[in-house]
Amino acid sequence: MSSSAPLTLGTAGHIDHGKTALIRSLTGVDTDRLPQERSRGISIELGYAQLMLPSGRPLSVIDAPGHERFVRTMVAGATGIDMYLMTVAADDGVMPQTREHAAVLHALGIAAGVVAVTKSDLVDPELAMIEASELLPGAELVAVSARTGFGLDTLLSALDRVAAGLRGRALGTGAARLHIDRVFTIRGSGTVVTGTLWSGSVAGGAELVLFPAGRRVRVRGVQVHDCAVEEAAAGQRVALNLVGLAVDEIARGDVLADSDADLAPTYVIDASLEFGPGAREATHGERVQVHHGTRESPARLAWLGGRFWQLRLERELVPAAGDHVVIRQIAPPDTLGGGVVLDAHPRKHGPSREVLRRLERLARGERIEETDIAPAHEAPPPPEPLSASALSLEHRLRDAGLQPPLDTDLDADDLAALRAHDRIVRVGRNLHYHADVLADIRERVIGLAGRHDGTITVAQLRDELGTSRKFAQALLEHLDAEKVTIRRGDQHVLRRGAASNKRRGPAP
Repeated sequence: MSSSAPLTLGTAGHIDHGKTALIRSLTGVDTDRLPQERSRGISIELGYAQLMLPSGRPLSVIDAPGHERFVRTMVAGATGIDMYLMTVAADDGVMPQTREHAAVLHALGIAAGVVAVTKSDLVDPELAMIEASELLPGAELVAVSARTGFGLDTLLSALDRVAAGLRGRALGTGAARLHIDRVFTIRGSGTVVTGTLWSGSVAGGAELVLFPAGRRVRVRGVQVHDCAVEEAAAGQRVALNLVGLAVDEIARGDVLADSDADLAPTYVIDASLEFGPGAREATHGERVQVHHGTRESPARLAWLGGRFWQLRLERELVPAAGDHVVIRQIAPPDTLGGGVVLDAHPRKHGPSREVLRRLERLARGERIEETDIAPAHEAPPPPEPLSASALSLEHRLRDAGLQPPLDTDLDADDLAALRAHDRIVRVGRNLHYHADVLADIRERVIGLAGRHDGTITVAQLRDELGTSRKFAQALLEHLDAEKVTIRRGDQHVLRRGAASNKRRGPAP
């Protein structure tokens, strides 16, 4: 362990639980720099400061907004941090954004941190401390008051202990990589970008590549917390003055990296995902928001089996294997979970036994050579003949009709074999229908919508099929993903041409 490697601390917590006031008391810096932030009394953008611990170790601080409307901003700031400072107000206790911020930290794999129970001069902090300990078990808790100064020295000592147990990114290997969170111009200097340096180091005069554009840029100067330095190390908040690049040619979410960083933009990611205990399960074909670094993109989720998913993006991201992503529900916005990038540049594919074996190997950290991967243009081998148990399962699913058993009650290998032969279709993460049954349901949905001016609701389909709401909803979500219908509020509208199109094969 190192006591000197740079680290970045990120704040988290519900709005009005005292994050900014606490950072001001600890550092003397008001991180609310915008006039509208000061007039409204809430943080809107990320704020920055430097905190000196009792041991002499400096921490770069990212102060994130706590309002539910700015969770995406909080995620952008949290992606580069090494440890957290969660605030829970003694008079409120754990609140909705406390829980969502904790979910974001968990999704990003950030386990080290301290909980500050603020406003402890107003009420007894005991109940809030109990709630916080249940939300973040293992975190050290400190009762504090930014107004009176109570507990601040204890808090600094706790942060010092946590920091002492962290190695720091500067001691690792890897090319320079910086995810940009601010872009602005300074008279006489030109374009300046800021971000947390994820890996490597950057010095004045360095030549970097801007992604996703792929453009080469040169660094004129480097600063760390407003102080010019010859070279900045990973784990620090960094400002780079760039040469020959106008401010409108670069934006938050772009990435600067060494030319040998082995990065490239991608629209497809294979990942291992985990969904939080308080969140609903994501479903195959669902449209979600994927956050990586300071960039985000809408995406479709394609379930590959177990904890493995393919993220099919609508906007380029620039990830590397081992990076974390956060998965959020689009409407209403909420954090579902997150996980780790296993392959940043896979071909588009569906589930198979070979895919699962490959992803398991990647999840274990094994290196897979290109020769182990079938070329995208190469036709897949024909599926193996169905076993007796697979044929038995097919009959069972056909006979189950409109209410098939959940996958948890079925053999995973037999399901994969039936999918390979196009005998069954995945309709939800844990639900398969026989292909013939689903084709009949599709025709009934088209007919039902035709009798209701081209629209259909979950309740109408439930009554039409005589099934439960759970199955009707899963079926309509599947048909939305298959572009037979499109959701508009509580209604699902029949797409133009859906009635004349032939049934497509199983969803990938």
